[in-house]
Amino acid sequence: FSSRVASSSCCSVGVKLEDMASRVAVAMSGGVDSTVATLLLKRKGYELVGVFMRNWDERDETGHCSAESDYHEVQALCSHIGIPCRQVDFVREYWNEVFSELLLGYESGWTPNPDILCNRRIKFRAFQEYVVNSLGMDAMATGHYARVLRTDKGSKLLQAVDRFKDQTYFLAQISQSALQRTLFPIGHLTKQ
Repeated sequence: FSSRVASSSCCSVGVKLEDMASRVAVAMSGGVDSTVATLLLKRKGYELVGVFMRNWDERDETGHCSAESDYHEVQALCSHIGIPCRQVDFVREYWNEVFSELLLGYESGWTPNPDILCNRRIKFRAFQEYVVNSLGMDAMATGHYARVLRTDKGSKLLQAVDRFKDQTYFLAQISQSALQRTLFPIGHLTKQ
């Protein structure tokens, strides 16, 4: 990762959520991007909890579930970073609000994008509600390559500095209320 910074803030430009939020839940997959996002926020002094979302009930022919090994990886990362770790189950919500709609779309001749549906309905609605209402956190963070411009008139999704890694297309349908409570700590970085 390059530490080349595009703005004065790690997560947004304009009105800073960072100045108003101290307790943040980080959506962690066990991958590099969510781990780097977590480390950046930890260095800035946030009170963090790492949260693994289980969105699919998946077992291979031997009975192995890759989500279990992914969760164990997140647990190990959280332990190493020194933050609590939680797991939340959204299998039913994903099936009903993403997968079923995906199948209906295919049957109708459309090509829906499951990542866009999952971001809008699971990560930036159900997960965010869990973070605020069940964990009592001020905000959530993800390892998406995106930035947010916050003003007194609302929040605007901005492209990441790294145009090759930019993920705003997949985030374009998330709500204003979700944007207002979300940090994208790696949106100002380039991945090299």
